[in-house]
Amino acid sequence: MTQYGTLRLWAAFLTIVGGLGAIMAAIGTVIWAVEVEGSWETIGRLLIGGAVSIFLGTASAALSQALRAIADVGDTVSAR
Repeated sequence: MTQYGTLRLWAAFLTIVGGLGAIMAAIGTVIWAVEVEGSWETIGRLLIGGAVSIFLGTASAALSQALRAIADVGDTVSAR
């Protein structure tokens, strides 16, 4: 039995939030790119703005991986 169930629960929750964040960031980037005038502005919004928004949208998924790793290390150390 693990003592780090709370960390694993939060990790699962943050994984879901990270996935939804990535999807919403992609949709928002496409909508944002459609709203501007000019092809260079559209390309700029897709290449720069899209990368930044998806990076920020997936930050919670990265945090969930860190929490899961901490729980794994804690389980390994407590088993010894």
